[in-house]
Amino acid sequence: MKYQALIFDLDGTLVDSVPDMYMAVNLMLTDLARPVITHAMVSQFVGNGIDKLVVRALSGDMEPNPLLTEQEISRANKLFCNHYLAVLGQYSQLYPHVETVLAAFATTPKALVTNKARCFTEALLQQLGIASHFQVVVCGDDGEKKPSPQPLLKACQQLGADPSQCLMIGDSKSDLLAAQAAAMDALALTRGYHQGEDLRQYNPQYLCDQFLDIITAINR
Repeated sequence: MKYQALIFDLDGTLVDSVPDMYMAVNLMLTDLARPVITHAMVSQFVGNGIDKLVVRALSGDMEPNPLLTEQEISRANKLFCNHYLAVLGQYSQLYPHVETVLAAFATTPKALVTNKARCFTEALLQQLGIASHFQVVVCGDDGEKKPSPQPLLKACQQLGADPSQCLMIGDSKSDLLAAQAAAMDALALTRGYHQGEDLRQYNPQYLCDQFLDIITAINR
């Protein structure tokens, strides 16, 4: 295997986490006596962090409602986080073949780098039974978030790996831009949370339609 270490994104890459977010968002909206939104809308709204998801849900649109106040947004954030922690892992599930691929690279050091907060990340990894696969976990509240290269470089440092000899595996523009800035190869998954954007424009070294394709792609 040509890489010293593999770095994985979480939401949209390893886990279809929309179902938990859908439940938490609509519980939040119900608490606030606002109209609930559809599963399809939540799927469109995710991918840029919880703050953006909450504002989009309150607005019922990708574009934030300019009339929302900071107080309203702050209250909604707290409600969402409470509900999300309560339902975490109950409805979300691993994408097909995730455990197969992680097991195939059992001897390769692996890190998880996510913009999700640590309290949610660690609970979800434990709930889904994949925590043991990762020697390092870097979360959104540990410092800068993707697309900054800082979390990827931090993961490499903790793994004792050269960034130029590591591979970032993700499903979004943020993952690919972070990898580029870290001078690291990237593998993009065509499904996930990227709002329908064509990830080929960011020139990843690999493009895979299915998670199982990762094994073949990086062992060529």
